[in-house]
Amino acid sequence: MQTFRDGLLDGKVAFVAGGTSGINLGIAKRYAQLGAKVAVVGRNPEKAANAAAEIGSDALGLSADVRDYGAIRGAMEHVVDRFGKMDIVVSGAAGNFLAPVLGMSANAFRTVVDIDLNGTFNVFRGCHDLLNTPGASLIAITAGQAVNASALQAHACAAKAGINQLIRVLALEWGPHVRVNGISPGPISNTEGMARLAPDAASRQKHYDRIAMKRWGEIEEVAECAVFLSSPAAGYITGTILDCDGGSQVGDASRIDLAKGMA
Repeated sequence: MQTFRDGLLDGKVAFVAGGTSGINLGIAKRYAQLGAKVAVVGRNPEKAANAAAEIGSDALGLSADVRDYGAIRGAMEHVVDRFGKMDIVVSGAAGNFLAPVLGMSANAFRTVVDIDLNGTFNVFRGCHDLLNTPGASLIAITAGQAVNASALQAHACAAKAGINQLIRVLALEWGPHVRVNGISPGPISNTEGMARLAPDAASRQKHYDRIAMKRWGEIEEVAECAVFLSSPAAGYITGTILDCDGGSQVGDASRIDLAKGMA
């Protein structure tokens, strides 16, 4: 896998909401490896402290709930006091579970929307005057459910679709000083979500068969997308959703019989 050069993010300050585990922790680690000063935030103080220790490089682990605007704003102010104004902000906190609409309470639906969509609004709205501009980069972690309806996922589909539109609106309103983009990961190995959706070898193989690349992605591959969108190489990219999904959204590759099209 091709990666970016060491020192690419020297002197940059990165804030990763939801950065205490999974994909977001992988992004935070990669930012630190490339020289950024990194802060991660999550609801659990112990997980935040452990994540900061795992990242190393004097990373800062903070506890705040993205649903609480005052708490997330306070965490950001703490980061700015410690490291200086922020160059990169990632909003990746998310909640999800499988349930049909008729088996889902209004509170359950609202909880996922609050974490995913309202949380992204709180992170981005709260950071604006704390950014190092021009040139700041904001990234929201979205998902394929934003554009592809998925049974048992009404709450996530609605929340992620809202995130995609929020990205585009902010790109319009905050350009040219702040770039706002999204990453839409497909099935990614070693994440809690895929462990729940495909817990055994047979179910994993069914997933592989449907994907054009015939495998799940790696957390490190999503992290490289985040580095790209945060780097000067993406200086003319804003309002874009970058799919990192092995072709998952292109279609169901298991339905293709390549042998029939060959001489």
